[in-house]
Amino acid sequence: MARALIIGASGGIGAALTGALVDRGYQVTGLSRRRDGLDLTRPETVDPCLSALSGPFSRVIVATGILAPPGGRPEKSLSQISAPAMAQVMAVNAIGPALILRHAPRLLPRDARSVLGVLTARVGSIGDNRLGGWYSYRASKAAANQIVHTAAIEIARTHRQACLVALHPGTVATPFTADYTGHRRVTPDQAARNLLDVMDGLGPGDSGRFLDWAGKEIPW
Repeated sequence: MARALIIGASGGIGAALTGALVDRGYQVTGLSRRRDGLDLTRPETVDPCLSALSGPFSRVIVATGILAPPGGRPEKSLSQISAPAMAQVMAVNAIGPALILRHAPRLLPRDARSVLGVLTARVGSIGDNRLGGWYSYRASKAAANQIVHTAAIEIARTHRQACLVALHPGTVATPFTADYTGHRRVTPDQAARNLLDVMDGLGPGDSGRFLDWAGKEIPW
């Protein structure tokens, strides 16, 4: 049976991805802060959680992230930038995925096809930024995109059938986006199906790309 790993499995989209993968015949392992103590703001919790896993996993999805620290909101202007808040967003959205990707060489198969997706966001695109604002969130997702792209280059040297991608799931109807009703939102179940459909169609030649929920390229 094919195996999958979901990081952030207790969140809205993480739980939906878990269910959708089970429906597709995968044996799914999930990690989360709530169940396993995996706290991306505390790096000392990451290695023990990931080191306890035995691969290989043919699907790995990093489905973690925050818009702003608890009680906060994305900045609308430069005057709202806070160093502690920005550091926390960076810790979860960029440094956290980097710490997880450190374990990718061990968790991905060396001699079989695999796809690792990190959920980022369209607003992490520098080329597509026409509205401004959301400094910390945009910067953290742009950093995550660069981390995925760079990791894809390294992983390709030892795992020739692996594909690492940054994925934009769309605006998903979860508590994460509850205050942002101006965007068209999709259910977590639909978002999960969309993302898995995209991942199913990817191969090693797609590694390092930044794609949306429909498989379309997003500018860096």
